[in-house]
Amino acid sequence: MNSHLSFFKKSFKTPDVRSKILFTAAIFIVFRIFAHIPVPGVDVVQLKALFASNQFLGLLDIFSGGTLANFSVMALGLNPYINASIILQLLTMIFPKLEELSKEGDAGRQKINQYTRMLTIPLACLQAIGMYALLRSQGIINVLPAIELVAFVATVCAGTVLLMWFGELITEKGIGNGISLLIFAGIVGVLPVSFAQTLSTINAENIFNILIFAVMGIIVISSIVVINEATRQITVYYAKRVRGNKIYGGQSTHLPLRLNQAGVIPIIFAVSLVLLPSLLANYLTASKTEFIKNIAFTFASWFNPDGFFYNFLYFFLVVGFTYFYTAVIFNPKKISGEIQKYGGFIPGIRPGTPTANFLNYILTRITLAGAIFLGLIAIFPTIAKTFTNVQNLALGGTGILIVVSVVLETIKAIEAQLVMRNYDAYSKQK
Repeated sequence: MNSHLSFFKKSFKTPDVRSKILFTAAIFIVFRIFAHIPVPGVDVVQLKALFASNQFLGLLDIFSGGTLANFSVMALGLNPYINASIILQLLTMIFPKLEELSKEGDAGRQKINQYTRMLTIPLACLQAIGMYALLRSQGIINVLPAIELVAFVATVCAGTVLLMWFGELITEKGIGNGISLLIFAGIVGVLPVSFAQTLSTINAENIFNILIFAVMGIIVISSIVVINEATRQITVYYAKRVRGNKIYGGQSTHLPLRLNQAGVIPIIFAVSLVLLPSLLANYLTASKTEFIKNIAFTFASWFNPDGFFYNFLYFFLVVGFTYFYTAVIFNPKKISGEIQKYGGFIPGIRPGTPTANFLNYILTRITLAGAIFLGLIAIFPTIAKTFTNVQNLALGGTGILIVVSVVLETIKAIEAQLVMRNYDAYSKQK
């Protein structure tokens, strides 16, 4: 406890780090203010009643940080940006030019980020129109004239663009990854309401179940920390090399392969896809055509968040995206080439292609454990509700994973800033 307190004291005593933390906190405050500015023409009371009665919409509201239930100007949240990122990642695997661009370092990544921002705007417009159609079918918003509809779509899209800009500001001038921190801020912002709803239902009959839920939550948090920090250490030896009068190499090091290379990205990708059928089914249930209405009800039953098919598909998507994203961010051939370039080798493994095959063999197996863990975390709410019958605390394993992972990454980012500043101060003294 004292070490944590000294860490935070040291962070605030350092001017550069303190300014970054305060800047991030200021963006959080502005974000939460915008989250409570509703779009005109929406019956907020009726909308909240709809979200309270629909588990799918309640889950979607948690990922938007409570902006959907208020239908604020940031109602779409970062979903269009996340979907645009998914599309760009897939296109990078398909089109060679985009793949070459992704390998050009910072310049290439900035270009891809620019394409992602450009793609976010049309996706936000499409999602805004879809949300308007859903609310109109539920009688929550009246039929709008063309000019008012354009203003409605433009307002919601502007909220998404503003939120995306907030994320980039945090990344540039704050601490940590801005997009992840804004998702974190949205989830944490819903926690007080969720806990208050749970506390209001406590009685002699369900207090034991709530205690079990709390114990399960502690176990999940501990497991997330362990899995996030777990690594497989691959020993690498470097041969001695003589250049001029200096000798290089002749030492051993370790290549750390994380059990969970992909972080929370697979779950964010998977939940963006698995919620689409439910959103479509909710819209089509108001259709006047009996055939379409029956299909919509069938889809709604299949993709019920407590149903088997929904959770099976969710688990499968998380596992698949974990392997996909790990393959994107970790290239065994590139790592093998770097090791060989500097005269390194793994004991018992020949340099070059055999080293790449060995790294791929290890990565495939440890990623399986990480992928299954992420999949179980994703369907944790259903498991917890089955054993405890606690329905009000909607924040499940996915939200906990995002919160814990972002906290760990942010602490590491602050530590890196402190180490860099101490190194600069030491260099100046010398």
